[in-house]
Amino acid sequence: MDAVLSSAQRGLIMNCSTLANSKIRFCPSFRRSSSFKFCWMGFKSSEKASGSGNQAFTKAGVTSHGIKSATASAYRRNEQVLLEEAPEVMETTPTFNIFPGQAFPLGVSEVENGINFAIFSQHAVAVTLCLLLPDRERGDAEGGEMEFRLDPGLNRTGDIWHICLENLPRSTVLYGYRVNGPRDWQQGHRFDDNIVLIDPYAKFVEGRRVFGDASNKLSNFLGTYDFDTPPFDWGNSYVRPNIPEEDLVIYEMNVRAFTMDASSGLDTDIQGSYLGVIEKIPHLLELGVNAVELLPVFEFDEMEFQRRPNSRDHMINTWGYSTMNFFAPMSRYASAGGGPIAASLEFKKMVRALHNAGIEVILDVVYNHTNEADDEYPFTTSFRGIDNKVYYMVDLCNGGKLLNFSGCGNTLNCNHPVVMELVLDSLRYWFSEYHIDGFRFDLASVLCRGTDGSPLNSPPVVKAIATDDVLSKCKIISEPWDCGGLYLVGRFPNWDRWAEWNGKYRDDVRRFIKGDSGMKGNFATRVSGSADLYKVNKRKPYHSINFIIAHDGFTLYDLVSYNFKKNDANGEGGRDGSNDNHSWNCGCEGETNDEDIKALRIRQMKNYHLALMISQGTPMMLMGDEYGHTRFGNNNSYGHDNEINHFQWNQLEAKRGELFRFFSKVIEFRRTHKVLRHENFLHKNDVTWHEDNWSNEESKFLAFTFHDQNGGDIYLAFNAHVYFVKAALPSPPRGRRWFRVVDTNLNSPDDFVSGGVPYTQSTYNVAPFSSILMEAKL
Repeated sequence: MDAVLSSAQRGLIMNCSTLANSKIRFCPSFRRSSSFKFCWMGFKSSEKASGSGNQAFTKAGVTSHGIKSATASAYRRNEQVLLEEAPEVMETTPTFNIFPGQAFPLGVSEVENGINFAIFSQHAVAVTLCLLLPDRERGDAEGGEMEFRLDPGLNRTGDIWHICLENLPRSTVLYGYRVNGPRDWQQGHRFDDNIVLIDPYAKFVEGRRVFGDASNKLSNFLGTYDFDTPPFDWGNSYVRPNIPEEDLVIYEMNVRAFTMDASSGLDTDIQGSYLGVIEKIPHLLELGVNAVELLPVFEFDEMEFQRRPNSRDHMINTWGYSTMNFFAPMSRYASAGGGPIAASLEFKKMVRALHNAGIEVILDVVYNHTNEADDEYPFTTSFRGIDNKVYYMVDLCNGGKLLNFSGCGNTLNCNHPVVMELVLDSLRYWFSEYHIDGFRFDLASVLCRGTDGSPLNSPPVVKAIATDDVLSKCKIISEPWDCGGLYLVGRFPNWDRWAEWNGKYRDDVRRFIKGDSGMKGNFATRVSGSADLYKVNKRKPYHSINFIIAHDGFTLYDLVSYNFKKNDANGEGGRDGSNDNHSWNCGCEGETNDEDIKALRIRQMKNYHLALMISQGTPMMLMGDEYGHTRFGNNNSYGHDNEINHFQWNQLEAKRGELFRFFSKVIEFRRTHKVLRHENFLHKNDVTWHEDNWSNEESKFLAFTFHDQNGGDIYLAFNAHVYFVKAALPSPPRGRRWFRVVDTNLNSPDDFVSGGVPYTQSTYNVAPFSSILMEAKL
């Protein structure tokens, strides 16, 4: 554009009235086309809508109202703006001052002269900011759709595109981007400017408002922001729990499933919500856990399986391992369909309430892949369309195909500098904004791969997380494997900070308790802290996250009730879920009326729980195991929004005097006996193994004593034989005698006696498939 103005152009100069340094198209009301319909309570697409991302905005050109799209390109000089369009556009254009904007921070920020938008795209050749403004009088989103085409010469700094708008509303604006670039799939590009994309740094995401709403299953999603809501009041007396890692007892749970069932007794508006969790904190306290590990709570599309006809289109993603955005809380966990801003507020209320109850909050985070699937059936909502070659691992030697180490069609390119910074920014944000205490990284071995997918000995992103000043206050836990075979249990790069889900603990304890041969030595190693895996450099026993049950796999009840998975309901022909479960049905597959089998199953569940809670390291249990929740043999129940996953509160009440009582008492015993929670690995004086038969592969009995420096020794014996074992008891410390606290062969309440029952005999007859715990007391 010429710097010298013509007289006609001077006539169009308006003082601070509208656009500068960008190009704009405005439509006074949202276009209601045959292919898309917008609803302020969520996005609603007709059956004609594409399954590949958002197409809410019309393309540049003539709008549905016949108003010509503005192509104003102006330079700001002395607070004046030059327009090149006809005056008729001014009649429908709201007043904005437009500035080139700034490159940082990424996302949307409020700056001195307005609202700044900044987005990274290295390979883009064109970026358009799309806005959907609310009607201020009506209070809805029908105010107007706008598109600002960014000028690479003015609105780009390096690989960051930016623009600043003055006089934009400080909230209720929806926004996204069209991004165009090379269409060369062979080089890893997937640009398509027909799709309006979510800003990777959006702090809130607006979409359908009601979880699982089948009438709105093709909902589109856009970013939004909120600078009107005042800072959250955490309270004058509020403090983070800051629980030492060796003292944690982790409870893995799903926000929605925890209270969604009608048996929760909650009002329907808060069932399955963040607020619902608050109502059930008394249960967590009674159970005795002091940390919850929440299945993914980043925004995800639970209806993703239903976008096209397929064998899984009857399912709803209830686990959430399909991240759409790494900053936005899952909006449909808000109460009463409140939307993203309400979800953010209620999430903070949940964290505050948990912290005030002395319970830490750990998030299960998915930085190994996103919701955008594969190249066969892509669902482009953000990263793929913004810069696929940067955000994902691609195989440039194989036609630019996406690499798939996640098993979900794509793999996030975490060790690319830009993606690494995205991950770090996200983690810091959740720590500072939402007061999160720790993170468990799903398929964390993906984070140990280079940009070409090859394993790295010192992965930059893993090191950066471990050494970051802000994140130094967080617990960081890896799931040290991925779907590409990179199994790093005990070998995950750690910088003496990372804890690990100990998959070997799970397998070895399962196998010993169910009576497999040759497992006694492995069992001893696991309950004593897995020194073979973690006694390296400055690592500690608590870096082993000990678990027998987790969200994927059998529940504890199913572990003792099924030899084989029952996954037909998943629609994958039984191909999904692990076939290697180390389970034992105790004599009958599935449900039975045989009282002996039922009693054995209860005994085995108690044995597993006792082994978990007396082990050195950090224990983690699964929601529902405290009452014996069943998924009816389904060991991969990610897509069932029903009683398969929902916590059954009526069953909890039925089992309160039996299984729940035992679980809570054992947890309490662990938390009140430091000898079970050593900060350092055991020395020879810390434990005595009452065993001289280590080499006997058929020996399935193990007894040992954890020694307490104050004399409060703990004697334990586990019998996985089919017959009684008469165990010779060691002498208790001087001046003390043995008190039997636990015998899993006894019925409640004798299975756990808090004060212990005095025991004066020199031997104890340990029943088949049972365990005992004795405490030396004065």
